[in-house]
Amino acid sequence: MSKEKDQKKKRSPLLKMLFGGKGDLSIYEEELVQSPLRTIISNFRDNKVAMTGFIGFIIILLIVIIGPFIYPIDTSFSEVSQINVAPGLDMMDVPKQLQGNIKQISIGPTFSVGISNDGEVFIWGKTRISSALDVANIPEDMGKIVQVSAGFDHIIFLNEDGKLFFSGNNRQRQCSPPYEVENLTNIKQIEAGYQSSIVVTEDGYVYYFGNSMNNDYNEMNPYQGQIDKIVTTADGVIGLTKSGEVVYLGNQQNAYTRFPENMGKIVDIGTTASTVAAVNEDGKVFVWGNISTKGEGKPPVLEEKIVSIQGGRYHYTALTENGKIVSWGANNYKQSEVPSELKDVKIVNYYTDYYQNYAIDENGNLHTWGLKGYVFGTDELGRDILSRLINGGRMSVFIGAVAVVISTIIGIIVGSISGFVGGKVDTVLQRISEMVASLPFLPFAMILSSLIGNALTSNQRIFMIMVILGLLSWPGLQRLVRAQILSIREQEYVTAAKSVGIKQSSIIFKHILPNVVSVIIVSATLDFATSMLTEATLSYLGFGVQPPQPTWGNMLYGANNSIVIQNYWWRWVFASIILGVCVICINLIGDGLRDAIDPKSQER
Repeated sequence: MSKEKDQKKKRSPLLKMLFGGKGDLSIYEEELVQSPLRTIISNFRDNKVAMTGFIGFIIILLIVIIGPFIYPIDTSFSEVSQINVAPGLDMMDVPKQLQGNIKQISIGPTFSVGISNDGEVFIWGKTRISSALDVANIPEDMGKIVQVSAGFDHIIFLNEDGKLFFSGNNRQRQCSPPYEVENLTNIKQIEAGYQSSIVVTEDGYVYYFGNSMNNDYNEMNPYQGQIDKIVTTADGVIGLTKSGEVVYLGNQQNAYTRFPENMGKIVDIGTTASTVAAVNEDGKVFVWGNISTKGEGKPPVLEEKIVSIQGGRYHYTALTENGKIVSWGANNYKQSEVPSELKDVKIVNYYTDYYQNYAIDENGNLHTWGLKGYVFGTDELGRDILSRLINGGRMSVFIGAVAVVISTIIGIIVGSISGFVGGKVDTVLQRISEMVASLPFLPFAMILSSLIGNALTSNQRIFMIMVILGLLSWPGLQRLVRAQILSIREQEYVTAAKSVGIKQSSIIFKHILPNVVSVIIVSATLDFATSMLTEATLSYLGFGVQPPQPTWGNMLYGANNSIVIQNYWWRWVFASIILGVCVICINLIGDGLRDAIDPKSQER
């Protein structure tokens, strides 16, 4: 006995607060008369399973309430370069063997490739581009690699003998160079674009192979023999001549051909997905093309002269003559937010593309910023699943809560009047309740949604789902309330209230109902979980809240095919887990409340 007392005394104050302290009470304190509410709270706190569910639900609730302010969602966002990316934060995890020994880095959508000073190749990030293709499967015996270029879904390697090697997707023949390219010995630059590959020779000639439908390129362009460097957008090829002139190497007249006036002699060029940037010998930056609202067309005004520029997906990074690095443009992945640690550091080389940036300082240290990856991966439109889970959770919980409030109010009113008044009123209300309860809920909701759902906006559809859930879920609660009131209405205090002339409505809602409120709370708690599951079921079947507005249910609906289930497990596993955990926690709370309210279930 003394050991048990010592163990009770050693209980953590936090555990006492969360899981109760009944074991520490003396026999006299246990016998003290407590209010019913305090007794229920005490009994509930002593139920460790129920308290675990309560704590778990509170954590989930806080995440879905506070999370959207930290991870806001843009329902119109999509990014083709980030489709179905697996979970992980390893996109910029440069291998240790390469750090301090970097000759070049080239960046793809979700992977990067680097070569060391001795010609060894390293690839990191999300290298699998399909269930059958992995860009990390590079050819053997390539020799010493001197140049590398990462494209959308393939990589080009150039060895010291001028021979080309490829890895990745070859569907558009971007990894199958023509005969004249295979025999080149004077390659100066290789460029892997979107389903295309380009080679520039020392004598200024350009060779293009791969997708010729998506990319506007004219192999008979008048600038052959004059090109010093080429860059690519998502659908065009731009060149810099040896004389410092920017030229377009396609056939069409478009936004890329509308060159700014008075650019002077250009020393470097770069591109994003839809814009072109050029730096002249005075350090001035010019940006043109299909400039979006993402900010890539607004270079900063600097006192120092910019000497080189590189573009990512929707941002630019540039280097000044004093070794300062600057970035501007889209910043949704912090790709244009240069780390503060680089403020007083001199940069000697840098690499930018898509959403990643690498910079090497004068001491050989590597600095990175931008997209590291996704904790829970991305979906079929390149959207972050973590942010959709958080924002979708808020919608799922909100719909369940409002539906329960509606059904609880109706159930209390109908059950109270039916049980207290009785007679014909009771008969009529019970027949109505049976009619509502007999409706097949899911088929009814699906038919109603298909009939009028297309005529509603997203917010109106959400409101309709909440109302339907509430209006069809009250019969069970009203029966429970009616049964409780039937057993209470004949008690002495009710008779006394009638004898002094108190109105029936006051007797029902002020005297009788407070004595059954604990049962109502338990029922409403369990109905909350049921409403969430029902909303998820409707959304999963395609009749609930429609994308792009996320809920846990329609996220599962988006993963409802065998290809996703087999190859992209993260698109359904995390939504299933969070929905299941939330519903289990709510059910544990309901069971705990029921046990706490029923004194017969408590063993002394």
